[in-house]
Amino acid sequence: MRFEEVDLSKGLTPAELDRLIGKRDYREFLNTRNELYRERDMKNHPPSRGEALELMSSNPNLIRRPILIHGSELLLGFDESTYSKLR
Repeated sequence: MRFEEVDLSKGLTPAELDRLIGKRDYREFLNTRNELYRERDMKNHPPSRGEALELMSSNPNLIRRPILIHGSELLLGFDESTYSKLR
């Protein structure tokens, strides 16, 4: 099976992130292990979608990874059991 990995090393603009996230819950894309996430207590006080897009754009490490795309399917974060089912 062939996947496309979203390269976050250069960051994404808020518009690119918005297209990538689409109708999904943007909070799923926030990296809960990130220092900024913890400092701002985003678990209990999540930012608005617009603010989250801006924060993820300026702080790429705030984005959960890896992000893999296969057709219209998007896999977010490392989940070995999900990956093994796809092979």
